[in-house]
Amino acid sequence: MNQKFNMSRRQAAFALGAIAASVAAPSFAQGEKWPTKSSRIINPFPVGGGPDGVSRLVADKLGRAWGQPVVVENRPGGNGFIAIEAFKRGTTDGTDMIQLDNVHIAAYPHLFKKLPYDLNKDFDILMPLFRNYFFVCVPVNSPYKTIADLIADAKAHPGKLNYGSWSVGNPVHLGSALLENQTGTKMEHVIYKETSQLYQGVANGELTFALGSLGTAGPLVRGGKLRFLAVAAPARIAGFENVPTVSESGGPKDFTAIGWNALAVRPGTPAAVVEKIRNDVRQALTGQDVKDKFAAFGYESFNPTPAEFKAFMASESKRFGEVIKKAGLALD
Repeated sequence: MNQKFNMSRRQAAFALGAIAASVAAPSFAQGEKWPTKSSRIINPFPVGGGPDGVSRLVADKLGRAWGQPVVVENRPGGNGFIAIEAFKRGTTDGTDMIQLDNVHIAAYPHLFKKLPYDLNKDFDILMPLFRNYFFVCVPVNSPYKTIADLIADAKAHPGKLNYGSWSVGNPVHLGSALLENQTGTKMEHVIYKETSQLYQGVANGELTFALGSLGTAGPLVRGGKLRFLAVAAPARIAGFENVPTVSESGGPKDFTAIGWNALAVRPGTPAAVVEKIRNDVRQALTGQDVKDKFAAFGYESFNPTPAEFKAFMASESKRFGEVIKKAGLALD
């Protein structure tokens, strides 16, 4: 009797466990519709910029595909930490997403001794949204015709030349610091509050140069106030074939300065939902309107596998870590 009773108790426990598992499993995995409510993409960028424009296009396409609203929630400021804190309070059902800059993933863990987030515990980074290579921007009347000219002057006059960005540790700053590191030069980093002021500062001759994208510096180039000296990319950019790469212009071999954004959800989001988001975002990024937006801002798509993207993020982290260490940029 005891043996039979024990067996039936184990069987009952197994049955209850199976029921609990079926209840806990995401409804989407059972073939039901997901999502059943509105979703949001939390964005650490201000309204109107390139990254914001991309997230809004993607949100609109996802909303149409999912039959539920997908809103973009802009929370700029504080190095992106304001947006990240809001994201950390979100759900783990996939309806709360965040758009991260490459510095949040690859640079800030090296730059800040204390971060208000844990890269591994607070994010499940799904995929890249876009990448862009930066141009070296100089005043239209700059005496420099090549990167070699700029480097030679920087070596002859240590600390005299300067470059700008909008904060410590952003992609433009770290790309410029990388150029210093690889050329053995020392230049002054000048911080501007707004990107518009930064590139106007280059145009006015307040700065020797600044790294910039088509979205940020392009209008002043088209307006005849800035000139692209070179592009920090492995190859020339379509539409700007007359602009040489940094390497071609006498700079360090294979020099690149890159920005990229990625989409993440909260850890614990069901695997089936993760895969659906990946597939639907990939589809959204193929639209002609997205391609037009990318062309306007100098962005490009890249579609690595999850394993390839993980390796890419690791290599970027290593690269930024070395730059930050050599430049002594660690912050409290």
